[in-house]
Amino acid sequence: MTSPFVNDTVELGAQIVRGTLRRERTFRERLNPLAFPEEYLYERYRFSSEGLTYLCQLLEPYIANATHRSCALTVPQTVCIALRYFATGSFLYAVGDAENLSKNTVCRLAESFVVFPGTRPTQTIKEGFYSMAGFPRVLGCIDCTHIPISASLGDNEGDYVNRKSFHSLNIQVTCDHRCVITSLEAKWPGSVHDSRIFSESSLCHKLEQGLFSGVLLGDRGYACQPFLMTPYPDPGEGPQTSFNVAHAKTRVRIEMTFGILKARFTCLRGLRVAPERACRIIAACVVLHNIATMRKERAPPANPQPPDVVDPITLDYPTGRAVRDAIALLFA
Repeated sequence: MTSPFVNDTVELGAQIVRGTLRRERTFRERLNPLAFPEEYLYERYRFSSEGLTYLCQLLEPYIANATHRSCALTVPQTVCIALRYFATGSFLYAVGDAENLSKNTVCRLAESFVVFPGTRPTQTIKEGFYSMAGFPRVLGCIDCTHIPISASLGDNEGDYVNRKSFHSLNIQVTCDHRCVITSLEAKWPGSVHDSRIFSESSLCHKLEQGLFSGVLLGDRGYACQPFLMTPYPDPGEGPQTSFNVAHAKTRVRIEMTFGILKARFTCLRGLRVAPERACRIIAACVVLHNIATMRKERAPPANPQPPDVVDPITLDYPTGRAVRDAIALLFA
């Protein structure tokens, strides 16, 4: 009579030969990503423990796991994985799904946290800008910056080659006096000029309709319009030079904003994803930047952004020049 032990051994051998033996799955207990010192959390995720808790509560309705599969990621784990990618730009195994928030989710969050002219009263924003260099009626500063991308771009690859000969998205941003981003256009290939992005933006259309009282400050990559002040190309002595000096001291806020944004989320130094997904990542980083700024999270050391070489617009609107001259007289 064959013993049960021999029978079990024979059956085990048969399963190995047939390839049907399944090893029992074991799961390692995952650590709570919030259970670390503040310095560690900031270094990895760019937020304090209170900031991370706030983000988890904010994002839970959108990313809470709908299934009850074994060892599904918790909300804090999902949030921290995404922040880890945004902060470092290094792909992790789980990042693919964790940072891939749906387009609708990103849009909803942007509608709440990216608001023009800002989340504070308009007069407060104007006073904040005025305190810098005495430039009146400023609603915000505007500029574009290039985000390098290196994914397969298909038949339209040439559209993404910018004037510096690398592939990018050219994103348009406005900011308030606190470096909070108040509008974002993140869909244009790198070859598109700043002025075209602005002229086709919803923000430009609203300004043309007179929905806001005040002006934006931009560089010579834009045409001077009644609602968009650019520097004098060849300033004369006196008021025109003073205008340009005050303009530059105030408009530097947008360069500071770009510096902080890219230092906080270094993935923006180069995205290895398709353009559509890159646009969502950029928008998510902008929302997170605003949340961090509004909550007074520690700002990372920001490298000064090099001056952007622009193709200057030589045709200014007469009405824009008239407004610029009227403002310049205030500096006489």
